[in-house]
Amino acid sequence: MALPEPGLPVAYNKEMPVSHHPRRVACLQPSATVILAAVGELDRVVACTKYCVDVVPEIKTGNRLIIADSWTSKADEIIAATPDLVIAAVPYQEAAVIEILKAGIRFLGLAPRSLDDIYADIALISGCVGAAERGEKVVSEMQEAINEVRRQTASLPGKRVYCEEWGKPLITSQPWVAELVDAAGGEFIGKPGAQCDAAEIARLDPEVIIAAWCGAGDRVPLEKIVRDRRWSDTIAAQNGQVYCISDELLNTPAPTLVAGLSAVAGAIHPTVFGPQRGLRSITQVQPPRVPLGT
Repeated sequence: MALPEPGLPVAYNKEMPVSHHPRRVACLQPSATVILAAVGELDRVVACTKYCVDVVPEIKTGNRLIIADSWTSKADEIIAATPDLVIAAVPYQEAAVIEILKAGIRFLGLAPRSLDDIYADIALISGCVGAAERGEKVVSEMQEAINEVRRQTASLPGKRVYCEEWGKPLITSQPWVAELVDAAGGEFIGKPGAQCDAAEIARLDPEVIIAAWCGAGDRVPLEKIVRDRRWSDTIAAQNGQVYCISDELLNTPAPTLVAGLSAVAGAIHPTVFGPQRGLRSITQVQPPRVPLGT
């Protein structure tokens, strides 16, 4: 049976079979939108955030509600889209969750940390919408792609890699990114997902520096952070291996991580993997500013 036009009310009669799977999904987490697209169930999405549009541009078509982000959206705004399932990352607004549940709408909260968690989320979401087999195929393809990169880098020299998801304060990338760095032949510096110190990173002297700031796309000012943090003497800066990787490729826990892995591999082993989508290298290493009179 064809799904209703997104954003339109659903009417049933006795002859219409009623599926027990959610038919109208509000995605407040870009990864959930990516997963639904990957398993061919994007038509179920009736509401999503502007960040979902960034990673799944085709979501703009149809009569869907596009909200600013999951943190500023109001419960009544989401409920107005008449979803029968809301998917969001947790922690999420407690008051909004209460109102959503009071309205009789199911709520699915995601909080993945590892690649295994992400595979489980893909299986869970795809199973929810009756696409379990397609979900298993997506997981299998992700695993195969990651293992292939691991095979390609197994005999290459390992490199110390600093990768951050935020710049003020400095926060290292999530555990699943550390797993991707390992698969790409790197040694992840620091504790994944934790705040760190610029001086300590300089002391560890990374051979590769990667910045993938949440919500920044590919707009990280690489030259500025190397200068301001006094990282110009690191091996990474001296060899020009300071990179920005587009936010959605590393910070979206979904099948898009395969492209993120390719970008990481290109950053660590540029002569082997060459230029990659979403990967931008520093153009000029600038020395730190020296105060006048010193």
